[in-house]
Amino acid sequence: MIEYLVAGTALGCTIALLASGFVVVHRVTGVVNFAQGLFPVVAGLSCGTLLSSGWPHGLSELAAVALAGVVGVVVGVVAIGKPGTPPLASLVITFGLGFLGYAVEIIVWGDQPRSFDGWPGVLTLGGVRIQHQWVLVAGVALVVFGLLGAFFGRTYLGQGLTACAANPYAARLAGINVRRMGLYAFGLAGLLGGVAGVLLTPLQSIAFDRDVALAVNGFAAAVLGGLDRPGTALAGGLLLGVGQTLFAGYVDGSFQTEVALGFMVLVMVARAIRQPVTV
Repeated sequence: MIEYLVAGTALGCTIALLASGFVVVHRVTGVVNFAQGLFPVVAGLSCGTLLSSGWPHGLSELAAVALAGVVGVVVGVVAIGKPGTPPLASLVITFGLGFLGYAVEIIVWGDQPRSFDGWPGVLTLGGVRIQHQWVLVAGVALVVFGLLGAFFGRTYLGQGLTACAANPYAARLAGINVRRMGLYAFGLAGLLGGVAGVLLTPLQSIAFDRDVALAVNGFAAAVLGGLDRPGTALAGGLLLGVGQTLFAGYVDGSFQTEVALGFMVLVMVARAIRQPVTV
């Protein structure tokens, strides 16, 4: 039971990183980025390629995360780069870019699942065996969320993104380039997705078609906070990760996407019930 909770927490951390990518883009641009699942897949596959080419751990992961950030900016340029593009059109564009990513990934990496070795070994605490990779995932996620808090609270760029999220019109009057901030948000979402990808791939092999399941998980966790609250997205990711792991351990591990969809439906129904009825 405790092992399931630890593994679920680690999985939930990666889901929370994906959810934060959804939240960052939606808060700044109003767009639901359905290409979010593309970023961890690109990072995981490219990291495996770099490691097999002789690159050392650490440098390979950093390069893969940076590549995912570049892909995020490219998705942002296509989705919101043209002035006047409505959010609904941008949403459809991100959806299409996600499918276009399939073709590119198959050409570059093929259609077979890939993985690579993470942090080997097992930590035993009180009779409970905990994989080192789970500890690494939780530790890195904690550091990333701490850096995100410092970024949004103490840097000019982070405060600019927050200003755009709070009131884009006022941000424009203050001289902030809202469209450029939107591109930064897509880039940040790519970085967050990339971190999730390089952490998750040693635990679960990754292939070109994993992006849908990853995006569903991240979106389901982000919905908990209405796509606008990073803190509740983190809580949603942890809840979903633990729930999926317990379901896989005691029932069946082949229904993780269905668990995420069920979680998302429950959250949306609960939010609808809490909405005041207007006549």
